Amino acid sequence: MRGWWRDLTDLVLPAECAGCGAPRTVLCPRCRAALCGREPRRVRPVPEPAGLPVVHAAAPYAEEVRSLLLAHKERGVLALAGELGAALAGAVRAGLGRYGAGTGAEGSGTVLLVPVPSARWAVRARGHDPVRRMALAAAGELRRTGTSARVAAVLRQRRPVLDQAGLDARRRLANLEGALEVTAGGGRLLDAGRVVLVDDLITTGASLAEAARALREAAGERSRVRTAVYGAVTREGRDEQRIAARTESEKWVHGAPERASLKTLRHALLAAVIAAPRDSFEINRN
Repeated sequence: MRGWWRDLTDLVLPAECAGCGAPRTVLCPRCRAALCGREPRRVRPVPEPAGLPVVHAAAPYAEEVRSLLLAHKERGVLALAGELGAALAGAVRAGLGRYGAGTGAEGSGTVLLVPVPSARWAVRARGHDPVRRMALAAAGELRRTGTSARVAAVLRQRRPVLDQAGLDARRRLANLEGALEVTAGGGRLLDAGRVVLVDDLITTGASLAEAARALREAAGERSRVRTAVYGAVTREGRDEQRIAARTESEKWVHGAPERASLKTLRHALLAAVIAAPRDSFEINRN
């Protein structure tokens, strides 16, 4: 109800730019340029957490962009969702263009945007789920520009977590370790396309690393189930199956976590965010 009321008031009440306060516009040209005027780049926090997927960001998290994200997330300026979604879509396209052809599962070109879930208490307090709202807007923008895309909200929190604000990188990783899981039946949805994790912001990378772990864990479990079912329904070529299974197992044991998930996620995991700290952009490193 609260989200519906905000949608209505955004349409009928006078607005000011959420980035700089300019009158009679929700987003002025200068703030729009700060959000979408740069080419999205790969970002890597320091230190980089284990298991972090390849992440692209649309803009540095500073000044106007910080104000825009906070206005949408904390103040419920829902009219920003479309512009933020367009920026997120740009980061998704950048990752797909650089690290894969963007095709999904066999025979499918669909991109599946998987939002990192917010804590339940945070969604209740805000009256909306900002990351999911931006993911829906990004999927719409991708479809508008010719890329088949949809949102697959398959992640959920399986235990309470603390507010990440104020925690350093080590404590954020500990706070989120094992906190996420794929919903019942959600794993099947991931077979329908190319998976891209999405969030509004990356700082230490703890949230995206945990989300990636949950997806890989679900993918590995589905792979084991499929292998067990296949072995149960046929006895032909048993020796060849054992050899193949052993060879595949060796690849999983000795390969990196990113490579181990390729059999079920089809490609190495990608992630996209709207903003990241300026010093995490690769272009700014020596």
